[in-house]
This record gives sequence, C-alpha cells and structure tokens, in this order.
Amino acid sequence: MLIKNTVESLATLRLYGMAEAFERQRASSSLQDLPFEDRFSMLVDAEISRRESGRMARLLKSARLKVTAAPEDVDFRAERGLDKRKFSALLSCDWIGTQHLVVTGPTGVGKTWLTCALGHQAIRKGMPVLYRRFSKLLEEFEVCRADGSLPKLRAQLAKARLLILDDWGLTALGARQRQDLFDLIDDCHGTNSLVLTSQLPIEKWHDYIGDPTIADAVLDRVLHSSHQIELKGESMRKQSKR
Repeated sequence: MLIKNTVESLATLRLYGMAEAFERQRASSSLQDLPFEDRFSMLVDAEISRRESGRMARLLKSARLKVTAAPEDVDFRAERGLDKRKFSALLSCDWIGTQHLVVTGPTGVGKTWLTCALGHQAIRKGMPVLYRRFSKLLEEFEVCRADGSLPKLRAQLAKARLLILDDWGLTALGARQRQDLFDLIDDCHGTNSLVLTSQLPIEKWHDYIGDPTIADAVLDRVLHSSHQIELKGESMRKQSKR
C-alpha cells in the first residue's frame, strides 16, 4: 500500500519521470542493491530527462519545421559550397540572438533542409524556433490584420529565438508588405535571429524590396555582421532521381 501511495503521490506532483523510474527500480533486483543515494540520483535524472524530452517535443511541434532534418545527417561530400567548419560553428548556436543567417543558392541545393537542421539544433538547446515560408507569412499578416489578431501573431513571432523565413524574394511586395517586413525585422533586431533562404543573390535584394528607404533599413539590419552561406551546384532533387 505504501508503495502504491508513493507512486500516486509522485504522479500527483507531476513527477512522472520519477514515478516511472521508481517502478523500474522496484522491478529490478540489481538496482535495489544500489545505495539509496545512487537510486535517488537515478530518479532525479529520470525526471530531468523526461521533462527535457517533453519540452523538446513541444518545441518541435510548435516550430512547424518543413522537413525533419538532423544536423548530424548533413552531407558535406556534395560539391555545393558548404564549408564544414563554418556550418559546424553555426551548430553551436552561439550567434543566435545577436546575428542573422542568410542562405542563398538555386532551387534544390538544400537550403530548406540545412536551415531546418539548424532549427532542430537550436531546439535541442532549448530555444523556441519558428519556420515560415515567406509568402505564407505575408498572407498570415493580411488575414490577421483583417480579423484583428495581428498583435497576437507579432507576439508569437517575437517569442521565437530563431525565425526561419524560407523562399524569401519569390513574392512581390506592395507598400503594406514592405512595412510588415520592416516591422518584423525591426522586432527581431538585437534580441532574436532570422534565417533567410533565397534564390535571389544578395545584390538583388535592394531592388526586390523596392522602396529605397525601407530597403536600406531592412538590409542594414539583416546583413550587418550576418553569417552568409552561398550554395551552388545541381539540384539535389534531380540527382536523387537518377
């Protein structure tokens, strides 16, 4: 009865990891022979591990990463201009919060996959991440503006330590979209980090944005001391079909 009450008490306190580990200890004669301090330490470790796993699962779900990409699966053998040392440094995530990342290159070279791998790594380190295709985000702004939930969307975006904007430069910008873009980047500046992927070379971004004043402000915030990766080569999707 005492054992059952102990397990139920742990569950009441939401110490589910400890409760499960306690049951495992009771079922293992070898573990029961360990000193109390060792067994209790194992219970605490089990609780920490369960909470960390749960937090990571929640962060992954809310991030809505387009592809499931693990950083350890990055293939550096393909000739596409990806520097292993530079990418490995990015995996430290030390730059998140102070710098941005720009990944350019033709379609199919792995821009989305690589940035999702970086997003996955940031989540492993406990950072909130959000992935959005840039054109879809512009549509979200319009919908939320119409139904009055724009402040809520902006607050959600501002909570992301790393915001991935995929396929930047494919959607034409009007005056309102340019202002939305500026506000978004200004909200991130100095606190959170952006990852932008684009088929457009950086030198064409100013013309893409259109308004010279906003373009200057946006590019100054994004490109100043940013990390940049330019991928090259043939589409990896085409290669996989051969």
